[in-house]
Formats: sequence, structure tokens, C-alpha cells
Amino acid sequence: MISFAASPWFILLCLAVGAGYAALLYSAKAPWSRALNLGLAALRFLVVSLLCFLLLSPFIKTTTSTTEKPTIVLAVDNSQSVGLFTPAPLLQQTTQGLRQLTTDLQAKGFTVETQTLTPGTRAVRPDSLRFTAAATDLDGMLSAVSEAYEGRNLAGVVLVSDGIVNQGRAPQYSEYRFPIYGMAVGDTVPKKDLSIPALNYNRVAFSGNRFPVEAEIGYDGYAGSTATVQLRENGRVLQTKQVKLPAGQRRQKTTFLVMAPAPGKRRYEVVVEKQPGEFTLLNNSKFAYVDVVKGKLKVLLAGAAPHPDLKALRAAIQQNDNFDLVTYLPGISPLKAQDYDVAILHQLPARGGLGSEVVAQVRQRRIPAFYILGAQSDFDAYNRLGAGLTVQPRGAQTDDVTPVPNPAFARFSFEEDAARRFAAYSPAPVPFGSLRLNGGAEVALFQQVGRLKTQRPLLVFGGSAAQRQATLLTDGSWQWRLQEATEHEDRPEAYDRMIIRTLQLLTQNANKKRLDVYPTQDAFSSQDDVTFGIETYNAVFERIYNQKITLTLTDEKQKTRTFSYTNTEDGAPLHLGALPGGLYRYTARATLGGQPQQDRGELLVQEQQLEALDARADHNLLYQLSRRSGQRLYYPQQFAQLTQDIEKANYKPVIYSEEKLKELIDMKWLFFLILALISAEWAIRKYSGVV
Repeated sequence: MISFAASPWFILLCLAVGAGYAALLYSAKAPWSRALNLGLAALRFLVVSLLCFLLLSPFIKTTTSTTEKPTIVLAVDNSQSVGLFTPAPLLQQTTQGLRQLTTDLQAKGFTVETQTLTPGTRAVRPDSLRFTAAATDLDGMLSAVSEAYEGRNLAGVVLVSDGIVNQGRAPQYSEYRFPIYGMAVGDTVPKKDLSIPALNYNRVAFSGNRFPVEAEIGYDGYAGSTATVQLRENGRVLQTKQVKLPAGQRRQKTTFLVMAPAPGKRRYEVVVEKQPGEFTLLNNSKFAYVDVVKGKLKVLLAGAAPHPDLKALRAAIQQNDNFDLVTYLPGISPLKAQDYDVAILHQLPARGGLGSEVVAQVRQRRIPAFYILGAQSDFDAYNRLGAGLTVQPRGAQTDDVTPVPNPAFARFSFEEDAARRFAAYSPAPVPFGSLRLNGGAEVALFQQVGRLKTQRPLLVFGGSAAQRQATLLTDGSWQWRLQEATEHEDRPEAYDRMIIRTLQLLTQNANKKRLDVYPTQDAFSSQDDVTFGIETYNAVFERIYNQKITLTLTDEKQKTRTFSYTNTEDGAPLHLGALPGGLYRYTARATLGGQPQQDRGELLVQEQQLEALDARADHNLLYQLSRRSGQRLYYPQQFAQLTQDIEKANYKPVIYSEEKLKELIDMKWLFFLILALISAEWAIRKYSGVV
């Protein structure tokens, strides 16, 4: 169908122009025959009329219709608990039933696709499923289906699961915009079993001190008996306890007191020994991961004057047992003469020389310092400290900013949840003016002004190898902690982690290594992508790049893995992928400037063991999901009934119509047509002896 941008009546004008042009050119007596003259006039009429017609911007409108079949998604819980605790014949019947269901529905005009717990992957065939997922997040799987099929003809979802959820939101409290046909697998019959659902312990212990490890013992079918529980390290039994399992209960607790050995990362295992007739041993052990440190680090918190920031900082630091905090205010409390491991100087150095004695002591003893700048700060005095940043404010002007993590900063990482919380913070004031980074300084946080993410620093790490220093350019961070505690059930984790990790980085041994290799997190889970940060320096400790590094990882069984990596200027970490749970030791080697360099350390990977904890299926959850969506719950023996019910629902194909507009002038064949007409006219006139 042809349409026009202008009135179609202009076509008559186009024809008139073409006719007039042809008449004007060929009305005079010609040296060729009359018939040839009329033919040439017709060619000229066609060319001119067509060119004028194209000036009207004609376009062709086409309508394309496509038909989309109704889609049934097989959402299969491929977690380990399904494979471990579903009877083998029942599991085989389920996979065969899914294959038959797929065949029958496809024959009835349905599109059938399979979705598993693994993000971004779909099984090719239902019978190719492997039940190996280490955690079950049914809400995440169903939400992924909802997003992937939004706007499509999704008829319904067949949810195959044992109903055991150990990650993500509870699916019964979420809303899904599609019918859910529950297919229950697993076993709801209680089994005789002993398990360790949880261990309670402090993640940090001090060398030479005793620390408790509390084990929670779960039991079904063994009430009135006694369980033998052991604490082990590297297979060696440290302690053994006999725990009575009273009737009328399902859980009992016992506590081990452990002497913290030399500093380092430790992995302890609590094991409940097998009892006669026990269903499974997979949940009879659990690991405790403890970082043994030398002793508490002494932190000096000094401020120019009482300020809400000081309370927020004190609360954040006191959440970590690894720090011993001393507060100092000039003229209010005396400065205790003792050795400090790190100092927080809030608005110090201050105008008028206030607090100069504490600043002088920090500089003289080369104590790592964390400067927090504010309205009372003496910026000239601060700039002389060599903290890695030069600040030249314009009077008392300020910008209101929120923090944005620098993705290139690798000394420690900010979690995705922390970045989301940062984005929701209220703006805090920072000095407005010139900010200049000095040599070797690194930015951990940038400033965001409104919705504009800038490259202006907010949290900077600098200083020298002899004295590490950091700077936060706002004295309004107290409101971030208060806001976060209000909005997240009194858990300001993002703010507290930012402060603690800043202090931890400042108190690390001064970096005199030319090869520095370190895990980007204190500990990883067995589902995480394990990453390492790597830094290389030349002989004068300037950063260098494109160096080849070899990393050797050794597990507790002395099995080694070797990785090669070349560091780049963008600070990309070394990715090792997921690793089994355990304590690893690593050795990194490189040749820098012709000299061999080496670095060593420890890596902790925590085993989650989520799927082995609960062997009893929860079919009530599947019933609720199905009932809320207007459907019912099925069992593997009822696949035929499920097929009939889906067919009876009478899901229809959806026809989509799409209109496309294309201007006639864009069609290449018109160009060649006009060229052919003009060429024909020219050739005839040339052949007849006149051009």
C-alpha cells in the first residue's frame, strides 16, 4: 500500500509537469519519424513525472503478522537435595515424565522450554538434567522466568521441586503473573538422621586466648540417646563430647572451648559420629573458619570538637573485636601516652593550631593516619602532611555528594549491596575547589553530585611506605550510618565495612614488596568467583604493568593448581573461578627488572553445605504456589493428568501485527529504472543522429 506525505492530488500536477516538459521538448519538428518522436516524448514524460512524484515523499506501508505459540516453561529445581533425597525410581520417573510431557505438548502446538536454578542457562532436554546446584533459590528462578518471558505468550510454568528453599526470598510471599503447576518430588517421610544445622563462633580470635565454638545438633529418631561430637582440625581430633539428646526436642547445643594457636587462618570441623540406621552422613559435619590474629589493634580517634561523626565512627569500630579504641578531644580529655596502630584525625589539623600535639605525635611516630576533613580543618596544614591529596577550597563553599565505588580500586572490594546502599545515601558536604591527587595515591570512592558521577575523589589512600595515610573529604558521613541503620533494621553494614576495611588497609605491614598478591576478600564461599589483586613495582617502588605472574595454589591435601596472569593498568583482578571449601596457601612468582620476586599468603574458601542440611521435602510450599495461581499440585505418577489439564486450559496462540513504513525513494530499483529510461532516451537520440 502506497501512502503520501502530501495530498495525493499533487500526482495530477506531477503528470502535468511531465507532460508539459515532454511537449515543450518534442513539439518542434524532429529529424526522425513521428512515431519515434512520440516514443521519446513518452520516455521524457515518464522520467519527469516520476521525479516529481518522488518529491511527494511517497512511502510503502506493509503489515507483517506473526503467530507465537503458547509457551510452557519447565522450571526444574536441579539442586543437590533433589538428587540426594528423592528415591532413584521416583527421580527417573520424573525425568521420563518431563520428556513425555514435552513431546505431548509440542504435538498439541505448544512451545516447551526448560529453566533450571543455574542463572542464564537452560537444559537442552529434560532428561539431560544434572542435580548439582549447591543452593536452592526458587524465587530467583521464577523471577528469571518472569523477566525472560515478559511480553511473550507464556501459558504457564511447571515447577518441579522438593520445596526445600535455602537461598533468596520465600517464593510463597512473591507475586507471579503466570499459572504455576507444581510437581512434587523428594520425600516427606521423616528419616532417622543426625545433623549439624549451625555453628556459632567469632570469626576473629586472638592468639593465646580461648574462644568458643557452639555446635547445634539436630536429631530425628534418636531422642533419648547420646551423640558423640568431635572437634577436628586437619583430620586430628582436638576434643570429644558426649551430648544427650532429650525426648520432646529436635535440637541440642554443645560448646567447645578452643585455644587460639599462632596467627593465621584456621579451619575447624565439628563432626557428629554415625549412629545405627542413620539415613545420610552428608549433614553430619560443618566447618568453622577462624582468623587468628596477634592481638587487638589500638585505634586513636581524635577530633577537633564533639561531632556526630565521632559517635558513628566509634560505633562502627566497636563492631569489630579486633580493635581497641581510645577517644581524644583537645582540652576535654587527656591524650594517653601509648603506642597506637592507627589514628583517625577528625578535622585535624584544625584552624588555630587546635590539636597540633596529636598531629605532631602521629607524624613523629609515623602512625598510619585516617584524615577526615570538615569545616574546622586547616587545609594548608593538611596539604603539608603528604597524605596523597592536595585540597585548595574556594572559601566556605561546599558540594553535596554521595559515594560511588571506583571499579579500578583493587586493595579491597565493595559488594554490590554496598554500592546500592551508597546510592541511597543522603548527600553530605565536601569542600568545593581544586582537588589534586599526588603520586602513588589511589581513589577508593568518587563523588556523585545529584545524578552525575564525577571523577572527583571522596576517599583517597596515599602517603608513603613508611606511613600509610587515607583521607575522607566529608564530615557528614555520620548521617549515612544513621540512615542505613534506620532503613536496614539497625544493620549499617556498608558504612561499617568501609570504615573497618580502611583501618585494616592502613594497619597492614608497610608494603616494601615489589610483588604484592592478595585475595580481594577476607573469605570466599564455595560458590564465589575467587579473585586476587596483584600489584608489581620497580626498584624505586613505582607501579609497573604487563608483568607475567605465576600463582600456585596448594590445598590441605597438598594438591596444587597453577595460574598465569599478566597485570594491566585497568587493575583487573585474577579470576580463579569457584573453588572447593578449605584453607589454601598460595605462592606467587614473577621476574621484575631481571630479579626474581615472590609473595606468599593464605586463602579461605568456606563450604556452604546448604543442600545436605534438610532431607525432608516441603510439598506444602508447592501446594501454596499452585493454589495461589489457580492450579493444583501434581506428583510424578500424574504426568498424564497434568498434560490433560494444560490442554483443557485452552491456551491460544497470539498473533502479532507489525507495520513497516519504507520511503519509495530508498528503493534502489527506482534509481536503476530512472537511469534506464534516461539512458534509453539518450541512446535513441544518439542513434538517430541528434543528442
